[in-house]
Amino acid sequence: MTENVTPKFVDLGLTPAVLEAVQHVGYETPSPIQAECIPHILNGDDILGIAQTGTGKTAAFALPTLCHLDPSINSPQILVLAPTRELAIQVAEAFTTYAEKLDGFHVLPIYGGQDFRTQLRALKRGVHVVVGTPGRVMDHMRRETLDLSNLKTVVLDEADEMLRMGFIDDVEWIMEHVPSEAQIALFSATMPAPILKVTKQYLKNPKEVRIKPKTASHSNITQQYWIVNNNQKLDVLTRLLELTEFDGMIIFTKTRQATSELADKLSARGHAAAALNGDMNQSHREQCIESLKSGRLDIIIATDVAARGIDVERVSHVINYDLPYDVESYVHRVGRTGRAGRKGNAILFATPRERRLLKTIERETKQTILPYEPPTNEEVTQLRVAAFKERIADVIGGQDLDFFTNLVNEYAEEHGQELGEVAAALAFMAQQEAPLQVTGKGMPGNNKFEDRNSRDRNGRDRDRGERGERGGRGRDTGVPMQAYRIEVGREHGVTPKDIVGAIANEANISSKFIGNIKLMPNFSVVELPADMPTETAEQLKKTRVRNQQLDIKVDPRGGQGVGERGGRRDGGGRGRGRDDRGGRGRGGNRDGNREGNRGRGGEGHRGRRNDRKPRD
Repeated sequence: MTENVTPKFVDLGLTPAVLEAVQHVGYETPSPIQAECIPHILNGDDILGIAQTGTGKTAAFALPTLCHLDPSINSPQILVLAPTRELAIQVAEAFTTYAEKLDGFHVLPIYGGQDFRTQLRALKRGVHVVVGTPGRVMDHMRRETLDLSNLKTVVLDEADEMLRMGFIDDVEWIMEHVPSEAQIALFSATMPAPILKVTKQYLKNPKEVRIKPKTASHSNITQQYWIVNNNQKLDVLTRLLELTEFDGMIIFTKTRQATSELADKLSARGHAAAALNGDMNQSHREQCIESLKSGRLDIIIATDVAARGIDVERVSHVINYDLPYDVESYVHRVGRTGRAGRKGNAILFATPRERRLLKTIERETKQTILPYEPPTNEEVTQLRVAAFKERIADVIGGQDLDFFTNLVNEYAEEHGQELGEVAAALAFMAQQEAPLQVTGKGMPGNNKFEDRNSRDRNGRDRDRGERGERGGRGRDTGVPMQAYRIEVGREHGVTPKDIVGAIANEANISSKFIGNIKLMPNFSVVELPADMPTETAEQLKKTRVRNQQLDIKVDPRGGQGVGERGGRRDGGGRGRGRDDRGGRGRGGNRDGNREGNRGRGGEGHRGRRNDRKPRD
């Protein structure tokens, strides 16, 4: 690519069928990472793409790999590894869109929590592209239900996220078993040491594409926090929606279930709201976003993954209904408002126990998050009265009131009442569930947060007290932790990494927020954030590991005796050295000395381990 000329998709060498699909979607000019990566992938080069989310990475690898695909070969030719089921579904849907002109094309997302037999039937029918989470892909490979003999390209999407969620060993195991001639494309927003190691081990002379992140100071976005208990959030949000003038709004929750439940509750309160999560197909997602753009919809309740890439100028407010577990997610959320140079507003709901994470966000983003000052009862009363007067004026100006005027006069004469008293009674009746005059205890404010900070001597003494009540922690996660009991143990064949992988994938909890794990014969104890939402706990109750339902509950013993996490290394490694794998890496010359340790995988495959049990 010449430096000063912005190419078009027609200039990149895509096949006619893929180019037609791109034009049908409406794409004309590729993003920087697409313009750089597509020619290299078409040329067969390995790729190291360093770019943040929202830069167009999916099209950067999907479009050129589809150009290499042979629809007549009814077995996987492209394998994409993704950290979460939501992202796997999203990438699979993108492949479907870009391959609409390829006759007989099939893509299959595979991930934990989905019926294994359903995936098996689809694989037997034949698919061209598999997009999956590392654990489930590895299960199929071990069971020999995923045939990779015709594999042409392997894509590691969001590699640093897979590391963060504890999947790096699974990724390396998979890479040991893919055909040695397969093209490798690795995409990551950051390059921590374990990812750099994977790059050196498996990529052959990769072309590096580095897209500098756009500086996002969010100087045009007002950021505020509101300290509120979990059981107050819905009432606080309802009051906030009533008192805030907003155009479009995105509300972020931690779980898919919470998006649907909150959307239903807000709709019942008269708001034009809809959920957006990874369980929804691409057409629903597009319809939802288009409705937000056009104003038919005012509020979207979304998970972090589902909201990636949303660019709607009229979004004036972002509400962090649930605090994210990491700073990167917070930055992404806030960036959904203040688009196209407009002013934006971001309000964060934080529980009193989340104050440390709130401080971490401020420190790492170098942004001051101001306390939200909720209006007083008097101010709320004034706002409601003003709105009520506007409604009266609208009715007087737009309705025929002769019948009602006669009715009121007749009632006043019959009962000897002043017209003002009758009007007051009607106004009282019209209040329904939102009284015009607000009395009693006001909404929770932020004074408790400030008081606690002033008493905690930089947080040290208070943190020690909380930790003592919970029992000791071997890992400092930076958030208050609680010991939970899960009904799967050593006799079921479970390992700590099985537990970490299941929790990270099902609850979208980063592995760095999963504390110590103690394996017992028939159950285990794991430390998780103490403020884990009820919806997340309910989701984990139904989650299965080693075919055992977790049925998670607070440990009545308070986590006494919770030990180390089974040898998990910091940064996502999980205690298995490379020497016991029986296979060679991809470093060095691809053509030389690869036959030594391939085991029964056959020519062109790396050694296969069969000592791991499947994860259902």
